[in-house]
Amino acid sequence: MAVNVDHMMVAALDFGTTYSGYAFSMIHDPHKIYANHAWNSGETRLLSLKAPTCLLLNRKKQFVAFGYDAENQYGDIVLDGKEDEYYYFQRFKMTLHSNKNITTTMTLKDLSGKHMLATQVFGLSIKALVDHLMDMVERRPNPIKKNEIKWVLTVPAIWTDGAKQFMRKCAESAGILSDRLILALEPEAASIFCQYSPAEEQHRIETGTSYMVVDLGGGTADITVHEKMANGKLKELSRADGSNCGGTSVDDRFFQLLVKILGGQLMKFLRDYNLSAYLSLFREFETVKRTIDSIKTDYVNMVVPCSSLEKLCKKFLGEDFTSAIESSTLKNDIRLCGDKIRINVDRMMKLFTPTIDDIVALMNEVLQRKKASGVTHIMLVGGFAECRLIQDRVNESFPDKTIIVPREAQLSILKGAVLFGHNPDLVKYRVMRFSYGIETSRTFIDKQDDKKYMKLVNDEKLCHKLFAKLVSKNEDVRCGKKIQREFFTSYANQDEIIFKIYISTDENPCHIDEESCKVIGEMKIKLHNPCSAKRYVDVEAVFGNTEIGITAVDRKTRQKITSSFNLV
Repeated sequence: MAVNVDHMMVAALDFGTTYSGYAFSMIHDPHKIYANHAWNSGETRLLSLKAPTCLLLNRKKQFVAFGYDAENQYGDIVLDGKEDEYYYFQRFKMTLHSNKNITTTMTLKDLSGKHMLATQVFGLSIKALVDHLMDMVERRPNPIKKNEIKWVLTVPAIWTDGAKQFMRKCAESAGILSDRLILALEPEAASIFCQYSPAEEQHRIETGTSYMVVDLGGGTADITVHEKMANGKLKELSRADGSNCGGTSVDDRFFQLLVKILGGQLMKFLRDYNLSAYLSLFREFETVKRTIDSIKTDYVNMVVPCSSLEKLCKKFLGEDFTSAIESSTLKNDIRLCGDKIRINVDRMMKLFTPTIDDIVALMNEVLQRKKASGVTHIMLVGGFAECRLIQDRVNESFPDKTIIVPREAQLSILKGAVLFGHNPDLVKYRVMRFSYGIETSRTFIDKQDDKKYMKLVNDEKLCHKLFAKLVSKNEDVRCGKKIQREFFTSYANQDEIIFKIYISTDENPCHIDEESCKVIGEMKIKLHNPCSAKRYVDVEAVFGNTEIGITAVDRKTRQKITSSFNLV
């Protein structure tokens, strides 16, 4: 791998919906990747390679704890009735998936309903990971300084450009320098890990092979199709696609199962006012999610907080926990044995079925595309990919494909991101999810152009609001592809040129006001020493990388012009 002398180490941050973590390796030994294995959940059965994406702040919005520490401390805070004195956020990454209008001024609501700027919540969470990593590397024999690290932040491939820029700004607020940070697309990182990690040599595929990468996280399923090229690089064949059918959807159904037995009022009280017991219950369910399989024919056993549930049953239902189960409509499927509940395996598996159905349907949808017709292998990566029910169903649904599940599937993205940081050139082509363009005008053509777009400028009829396409949806774009466009001043002594970037879900949009089009951001180009003469600026847009790059150059002086490209 290429060695860049301006850094000594590559560190990757995997900021997930449910779990987050980090990994790193040195430039002289990039394949020797270290990850923190010491996240302590406090539960003996739950071995965690990452920490929950949970943030605890005090009333002054200052950092208190992150991960399991945040969960456990907030549980005690709730028992003491002091939750109004703190801010507690969990599973907030999905706001960037579902929000179509991401801005730096948007707010998040904590568990008790208090609002806080989203940039602060994300930034402090990223900083917690950075600080934890720095504490580890600074205790090594040859400590590394923060400015000697190249940072990689993972993001879903299906995210918008605005969501990616939002995460970049949050990482910068966490103390990561902009020129030291790159973004890695999560399914690509996992693909790189399987192809280039010595630990995954048994999963290597042959040159020329087309394969699907299915990234199954807590919040979403994220799917891309790659080809391994002759030069060892990767080429994206089909644009990224995805849906919110991650592991948390199964958690939601488990919660509703308990509502059927114990009632909504009791379960809401358990979640809001006895968080320690609630967390213990769902950490146990997390273990079940990873270990349940379709071979079982009897019951799934779960340790539950019986003492807390017993008290709540008497308070809300007027009967003990055992009686509540026996009087429920699910009494034939669930029984209590000591400190465990035994759930009929068929009943338990039904909690997974809708989510697995959605995942398989999405996979089939992608495989129907022409560019995915040659797929022979399927890689299942991400934490939810470790669920045996999913693995069994995928094997059953795609018997003609070779199914690959890497060891420690939940770390494949993280470790692949480290390898990507050492060599971003591993990915050579990406497929555009949208058409990108800018607004332009030309001479109006009678009997061809719609009259509503005609505009008189200096007695000349122009057709305006045209979508000048830069790249097209579904186009194979070589990473780093540069496209130049000319801009010029409209009046004397103009000191700024502003233009907007548009996207469209159509491959060939005509006008920027069509239903398929939307503006995603604008660029302001500051002109130094304005004059009466017309000034020309060459704007260069770079596509195919994980982020859009924009630069502007004064044609006369050839100097780079100060500019900003704001997507959020």
